[in-house]
Amino acid sequence: MVKLALVLHIFIGTTLAGSAVIAVLVAGYGTLWPIVIAGLAGFLVGIPVSWLIARQLYEEG
Repeated sequence: MVKLALVLHIFIGTTLAGSAVIAVLVAGYGTLWPIVIAGLAGFLVGIPVSWLIARQLYEEG
C-alpha cells in the first residue's frame, strides 16, 4: 500500500501544489515566499490525501 500511496502522491501532490500556487497568484501575491509556501503546503496536504485514497483502493482490490 505504501508504494501505491507514493505513486498517487506524485500526481495528487503536484496537482494540489499547482492549484495552491495558482490560487496565490490569483489572490495577487506574486513574490517568492507566498508562492513557495503555497507549493509546499499543497505538497504536504497531498500526503494524507494520497494515503486515504490508496487505502480505499487497496481495500477494494
